[in-house]
Amino acid sequence: MGEVVIMIRNIATAISFGATLAASALMPATDLYAAGKYDGSWSVVVYTSSGPCDPSARFSGQIVNGEISYAYGSLEVTGHVDADGATLVQVTYGSAHGEAHGRMSAARGSGTWTGIGPDGRCAGTWMATRPTTASR
Repeated sequence: MGEVVIMIRNIATAISFGATLAASALMPATDLYAAGKYDGSWSVVVYTSSGPCDPSARFSGQIVNGEISYAYGSLEVTGHVDADGATLVQVTYGSAHGEAHGRMSAARGSGTWTGIGPDGRCAGTWMATRPTTASR
């Protein structure tokens, strides 16, 4: 449960992935984090405003118990959403690393991200929304 399916084309996209808050895996909730309020599926678009990274990328992922945690090979994503919606995500991918900050509400989120990869520094913004389900 909570698996994220994603293709990472290069390190810039890996850093962007961290900024997306797209994550999976269960981590124990603490009183500091917002268990439940932000949990569920999210669709995230990441935009690069500076640096040699892809101009944009779209991802889907999960927040579980207010926690963001995903590891696959050299990619490691960790983060959390506080009860007030403040969001912090850290990403490492081999020698590259990045960080995303922002704020979530029950239905949306946005913020900024920065990262350093083999081709240099990149920075940008991210926007998250909860996917809508079609009426039956």
